[in-house]
Amino acid sequence: MLLQSYVDGLICTALEEDIHFVDVTTDYLLPDGHTSSAYYLAKADGVVCGMEIAARVFELVGGGVTFDAKVRDGDAVKKGDILATMQGDTKTLLKGERTALNLLQHLSGIATATARCVALVQGTRAQITDTRKTLPGLRRLQKYAVTVGGGKNHRYNLSEGAMLKDNHIDVYGGIAPAVEALRKKVGHMTKIEVEVRNMAELQEALDAKCEIIMLDNMSCEEMAEAVRITDGRALLEASGNITEENIAQVAATGVDIISLGALTHSVKCFDISMRFDK
Repeated sequence: MLLQSYVDGLICTALEEDIHFVDVTTDYLLPDGHTSSAYYLAKADGVVCGMEIAARVFELVGGGVTFDAKVRDGDAVKKGDILATMQGDTKTLLKGERTALNLLQHLSGIATATARCVALVQGTRAQITDTRKTLPGLRRLQKYAVTVGGGKNHRYNLSEGAMLKDNHIDVYGGIAPAVEALRKKVGHMTKIEVEVRNMAELQEALDAKCEIIMLDNMSCEEMAEAVRITDGRALLEASGNITEENIAQVAATGVDIISLGALTHSVKCFDISMRFDK
């Protein structure tokens, strides 16, 4: 769920960035009261995300537009599908066009990429999750888009879970003492995840009774061995150098979670055009 205040604040920031005080082209070209019809056209196959957000852009930039969504977030669409039609104030439509498309295309790109990964691991126990590798200010939207695509969210921020990564372990002096120190301070609801780089560290994490263990940049053979050694005593998360080309092999090792930073930090936008009726 996305708070409307968050969505509105983000849209307003984007609009203020795009229009300082006047749209030189639109405001000087068209008279007040001019109306038009327009529509969104999908130019690829994928999963849509951000329809209500796109509609809200036109409300905040000027209003006077009726936005009729033909699909909902999470719907699979085909190239050539009409996603929405719009009718109303032409200045509003033109001023909001780029901001609305930027958000809609980016979020639909994340949802589409996530849906592909979810489909590739179907039939295994692996869940697809995101990471904290998000764009500043967009984390809530990006993580929302992952769930729309059928994935799940990793921790939202540093306050939501204790995660000992390699740098924490190196600066503190080892897995066992770091876990022991954390357990003395975290609340009973906080789980501890530890990143491990080899089988020796895996055994340390198991001996420390960590709830979740991240297998960092391991080969599929190493991950399969980690699954065998762990034998259900902790959740195993695969992370690092995972792509659509090898994700099925990773899932086949028996890991519980596959996290991909690429879902949010370098995803390709979904191709959507806004067209005006002549």
